[in-house]
Order: sequence, then C-alpha cells, then structure tokens
Amino acid sequence: MALPLSQMKTGQKGVVIQIAGGRGLNSRLAALGIRIGHEVTKVSSMLMAGPVVVKVGNTEIALGFGMAQKIIVEVNE
Repeated sequence: MALPLSQMKTGQKGVVIQIAGGRGLNSRLAALGIRIGHEVTKVSSMLMAGPVVVKVGNTEIALGFGMAQKIIVEVNE
C-alpha cells in the first residue's frame, strides 16, 4: 500500500517509491540519504503538523511535515 511518509504509523517500515517534488527537494533528500528504493522507518511525528522523524540506515532525520507529505512510501505490512 503506497502512502505519504507523513501518514505512516510510528514504527512502520517502507520503501521510498516516489518523491513528488522538484530538483531542489530531490537533491536535499538525497543528501540526507532518502532516495527512491531506500527503506525508511518512521520513528515519531506530531499530530497534523510539526517534524516527522524517520530512520534511514543508522541515522535519524527530522523532516518538515510538508516535505514528509511529498515522499511516497510502499509500506511493508
């Protein structure tokens, strides 16, 4: 099931399948280690807005809510 990173449940894992943004967003996320095909785990988030914390490999990254909405993830059930 594909859904935005911001809508994943805490502790859920998934693989990035699409980044719905321009070159700037893609390059920023690539610098953070978030690329298409990489697995991410949602660590925590705030309700409706605020930072979304994800784990990529051994690194935890805090993303803005708007940025997290543009990352489409195939969730592992």
